[in-house]
Amino acid sequence: MSDRLLEERVAPREGPGRAGALQGSLVRCRDLERACRATMFTLLSAHFDGVTRETFERDLAGKDYVILLEDERRALQGFSTLHVYESRVASPPVTVIYSGDTIVRPEAWGSPALARSWVNAVSQLSAGRGGRGEVYWLLLSSGFRTYRFLPVFYRVFYPRWGEPTPPAMQRLMDELAAERFGLAYHPSDGVVRFDQPQVLKPELLSVPEGRRRDPDIAFFLAANPGFVGGDELVCLTWIHADNLTPAARRMMRSR
Repeated sequence: MSDRLLEERVAPREGPGRAGALQGSLVRCRDLERACRATMFTLLSAHFDGVTRETFERDLAGKDYVILLEDERRALQGFSTLHVYESRVASPPVTVIYSGDTIVRPEAWGSPALARSWVNAVSQLSAGRGGRGEVYWLLLSSGFRTYRFLPVFYRVFYPRWGEPTPPAMQRLMDELAAERFGLAYHPSDGVVRFDQPQVLKPELLSVPEGRRRDPDIAFFLAANPGFVGGDELVCLTWIHADNLTPAARRMMRSR
């Protein structure tokens, strides 16, 4: 694959079921080779029901970048697609980084490679906007593992446990979601319901009992009970150095 904008190699801790050293790369979607696109589709459809090649390609055509997570043999272990655009629903306009399809093989869940590559890639893309307004991450989350990216990376994000969403942030979230998803967005529930949703495979839908005690995960399960049918919780956070968690700052320093 050509034109890799960012490359990082991370060796996760050893342990049962852990993948080997993983490399995260930020690649322009237009530079993806046909074989890589096919492997991405195979990986996504192996973990989600309701995925077709047509919808996958249509979704990918609307994205600008993809983070590829590969092992030492260059085998794809996960990916996340990104679309960067300017929205004028707010005044002044804001820059939005929208996360599309995101999946990681269970064997690679122990690696921080995707998280580290993601926070560095988004920071790089945000810096590239040249100060043209505030930058926000618009995330749809149909699983608690995706939602957990928010508290790992950012100090303040919404919706969240223990704090109601401020009216101004709720208004921006509603406007951005309605702009992008139209009538599929249900503001009363804060979720997007697609006509043909992608639903996690049954074995990936279950939440380990111990994880339910995590306040962030407990909040997600309460806020989006329809995740088992493919409902996507709309989330928003401000992308700025001042909003990074200590963990995210360590990820950036270790590039």
